[in-house]
Amino acid sequence: MNHPRAFPEALKRPVPEALLTALRTRFGERFSTAHAVREHHGRDESPFPVTPPDAVVFAHATEDVAETVALCRAHGVPVIPYGAGSSLEGHLLAVQGGVSIDVSQMKRVLAVNAEDLTVTVQAGVTRKQLNDELKSTGLFFPIDPGADASLGGMAATRASGTNAVRYGTMKENVLGLTVVTAEGKVVRTARRAKKSSAGYDLTRLYVGSEGTLGVITEVTVRLYPLPEAISAAVVSFPSLAQAIDAVIQIIQLGVPVARCEYVCEHSIRAINAYSHTTLREAPTLFFEFHGSESSVKEQAEIAQQITREHGARDFDWATHPEDRTRLWTARHNAYFASLQVRPGSRAVSTDTCVPISRLSDSITGARRILDSAKFPTMIVGHVGDGNFHAVLVVDPNDEQEMAEAERLNDAIVRLALSMDGTCTEEEAGDDALDLMRRIKRALDPDDIMNPGKIFRM
Repeated sequence: MNHPRAFPEALKRPVPEALLTALRTRFGERFSTAHAVREHHGRDESPFPVTPPDAVVFAHATEDVAETVALCRAHGVPVIPYGAGSSLEGHLLAVQGGVSIDVSQMKRVLAVNAEDLTVTVQAGVTRKQLNDELKSTGLFFPIDPGADASLGGMAATRASGTNAVRYGTMKENVLGLTVVTAEGKVVRTARRAKKSSAGYDLTRLYVGSEGTLGVITEVTVRLYPLPEAISAAVVSFPSLAQAIDAVIQIIQLGVPVARCEYVCEHSIRAINAYSHTTLREAPTLFFEFHGSESSVKEQAEIAQQITREHGARDFDWATHPEDRTRLWTARHNAYFASLQVRPGSRAVSTDTCVPISRLSDSITGARRILDSAKFPTMIVGHVGDGNFHAVLVVDPNDEQEMAEAERLNDAIVRLALSMDGTCTEEEAGDDALDLMRRIKRALDPDDIMNPGKIFRM
């Protein structure tokens, strides 16, 4: 996204008192202009400064969102969707002011179709809530971005996660959406059927649109049977290259690992301090295997053999549920652990993905780039599908550090792009960006839907 500091106060759009009065009349206590409420909705986990909206509406249903959008459109006022507030990249910041639509109270599971392996939920349902409600069905929803994010936010940001190597990302698992358009109209993008060739694929258009084309209010996703057996393991290596080369061979041989995470030695040190673990402080892979008892055993044996061939020092098992939970909780807390390395800091998180054959070159190259930093840096990633994150722990009030972080991020991005990878709008090219802008103007001619995000208009 465009950095909030790039938007001067002059670009903030005025919010007419008539709009505030209309929203207050319609929503009563579910409407707020209180300073604390606005600040809460102008802050996420990104390093960007607090950028609050002018008002907040707490929606309970699609109709609430539609009425809010229609009123805002009539006054030319921006609308910014808000879910769990767990964004690392500033998706929810009101860089041009406006009204934040908080869908966190839209928490109903609307329909569980166990026979069809689908479920439809309101946008505020979180992944943990959904899986708690699915326990009696023998099914689960596997996409796990780390934070207990809302399904609406996960769809809007096309979230990935630790299970992506086996189950894919939100792109592959969202079957249909209910969306409020910039006109305040309610559109259902698809039915629950797995295949349709009727017209444009509107679902894919809105998945990953970050609230810039409409507000997602309901999500239908695919479910999966709970595995008969689950086994997890942690294995450390003498070097980064050995760890990543082991991953590449495991994936290329078609071993169906469910999770394959890389955590650098600096991250492990931070995790040990934060989560009170005793992991070896070395380049480390976290594995999880799903399937029948026999298939899990076979997968694990193959992975263990390959890692040994690449110099693995140990292969520690976590077969009990509580041990696996402790292990993955520690991995998920890597971001917060990194912040404790330097109290008062914020983390700039990069997000790149490359073809699996270029993964070793990309991560080792990123590590060389980060070695020049004057502040702590770490690398973690869902390396089973070629995705990794560099975490740069900076002082957000130090302009020089922020500029240095931006320079390092740019270098990592360009390295990934040179390897046919993906990260930013630069990968698309001018013609593709022009097409995106035309879609944005066609669907949101007044530019009220989360303006200032994805690309500059």
